[in-house]
Amino acid sequence: MTSSIDIESLNRRFGIANHVQFSAGPGGLTLVTLNNSHAQATLVLEGGQVLTYEPAEQPPVLWLSPQARYEAGKSVRGGIPVCWPWFGPHASDASKPAHGFARNSPWRVSETQALNDGATRVVLELNASESMRSLWPHPGQAQLHVSVGSHLVVELVTVNSSSDPIPVTEALHTYLNVSDIENIEVNGLAGTRYIDKVQNVEGAVQNGAIRFAGETDRVYLATEAVCEVLDPQLGRKITVSKKGSRSTVVWNPWIEKGKKLGDLGDNGYRNMVCVETANALDDVVIVAPHSSHTMTTILASEPIG
Repeated sequence: MTSSIDIESLNRRFGIANHVQFSAGPGGLTLVTLNNSHAQATLVLEGGQVLTYEPAEQPPVLWLSPQARYEAGKSVRGGIPVCWPWFGPHASDASKPAHGFARNSPWRVSETQALNDGATRVVLELNASESMRSLWPHPGQAQLHVSVGSHLVVELVTVNSSSDPIPVTEALHTYLNVSDIENIEVNGLAGTRYIDKVQNVEGAVQNGAIRFAGETDRVYLATEAVCEVLDPQLGRKITVSKKGSRSTVVWNPWIEKGKKLGDLGDNGYRNMVCVETANALDDVVIVAPHSSHTMTTILASEPIG
C-alpha cells in the first residue's frame, strides 16, 4: 500500500498544476490524474494501466467495469491493461502468468510533462527485477509513454539491455466504451486473415464489418490497419490507429464467460468491446541487442451522423 508520504513525494517531484496529480485510490493503489483543456484521464501505477480517458464534452472512450477490483498484483477490469512480455499463455511454460507480468507489477514514474499543444504526458517504467528473472531471464525494461490530449496516445517500449536478441509478444488490451455491443460494428479489417479462438478456426478471412452476436475472441494477423468502431446510438466513431503492431485482437466475452470473470458484472459485456493493438501469436517481435521496440495505439473519438 502506498503511504501518504509517497503520494506527497510524487506530487512534489512529478505533479504539475492543472495537469498532473497523484492520489491514493481504491485498495491503496496510487492513481495518476491527467487533466487539461482537451481531456481527462486516470492511470494506476499498479500494472502501469490507463483506466479512463474522457475527451472534453464527450462520453468516456474507455470502459471501466463498475465491478472492477482494485488489488495489488491484479489488473483492473477495463481501461488498457498491458500484456507484456508475452501475450496469452507463455509459449513454453503454462505455469507462468497469462499475458506476462507487466499488468500485475508496480511501475514507477520517470517523467511528466505539459506539452505545448495543451496535452499532458507521463512516462512510466518497469525494470526487470531479480524477482522477475525466473519469469523472464532478460536484462531489459518496459516503458509506457502516455499522452492525453485530443487523442490518447499510448506507447509501449521494450528496451533490450542485453547482448542477445529478445523475443516479445505484447498487447495494449484496450476496452472501449460502447452503447450496446449488438448495435455497433468494427470496420477496417475486411479481407484480413484471423484466428478464431472461440470456434477454434485458423486461417479464416474477415468478410466486411465485424458485428457481434455471441462470444468473440479473434486475433487478426499481419495487419497494420486502422480500425473504426461505429456506434450509432452514441452518435460517435472511435478510431484505433497503431504503429509497430502487426496484430489486432477483437474480444467480447458475452454472457456466460462474462459471468465467470466475476469482475465484469452480469451485463458488463454489453457496454464494452476490446480492439487491441498487439504483436501476438505469429507476429513475434525480435528486439535486437542494445536497442528498443515501440508499439503505439492512438485513440480518437468524433461525432457521426
